[in-house]
Amino acid sequence: MQDETETTTARRNFYGRIHGKTLRPAQKVYLSEDLDSLRPRGVTRAENPEREPVDPAGIFGDDRAVWLEVGFGGGEHLVHMAARYPGIGIIGAEPYVNGIAMLLGKIRAAGVENLAVHPGDARDLLEVLPEASVAKAFLNYPDPWPKRRHHRRRFVTQDHLILLARVMRPGAEFRIATDIPDYVRQALKEVPKAGFELVLESAEPWADWLSTRYEQKALREGRAPHYLTFCRP
Repeated sequence: MQDETETTTARRNFYGRIHGKTLRPAQKVYLSEDLDSLRPRGVTRAENPEREPVDPAGIFGDDRAVWLEVGFGGGEHLVHMAARYPGIGIIGAEPYVNGIAMLLGKIRAAGVENLAVHPGDARDLLEVLPEASVAKAFLNYPDPWPKRRHHRRRFVTQDHLILLARVMRPGAEFRIATDIPDYVRQALKEVPKAGFELVLESAEPWADWLSTRYEQKALREGRAPHYLTFCRP
């Protein structure tokens, strides 16, 4: 979960943490040596001011199914899914540099080759992915923004969800995991408005779930996980 820090772009506000503790030497190496080859081109506004579509086949080299994880934290779930489903292309979007560095180290260790990493705001990626190009999306333990006046900063608002719905295929699955009951409330209210249908609300995780460090912290602190599954009709 991210600290409450605000940065501003020319087009929109981004709320969240970009930098954290000083990176370890190895993490700096990962960023300098590995990130550029994993980063999809044409996502940023500087690279693609006209917001032309970015074909996922150009990212992964073929027409494989594409999944998306929004805000991958330290990357453990992202790498787990990539290793479990090697025939799937998975894109992770995360602006937090320390989390990106942790992910790159995990990618090296696991040797997975079916991941792409967008080091920035997921909305920039959602703007340029083609319509109906994503087969599954994950939102795991997103920043809760607990203060009521900050609820509009949550991912489960129309500003984000309409963009997500546009890129999701018919029948695509959208999973949300959170330990915050009010986040569940807002998701149940807002996600269907954007064109999704609720499939399942459960206290039990998905069969292929990998518990993240944020979930383990929640469990240690006595907060119960919630798992929501939505479908794009």
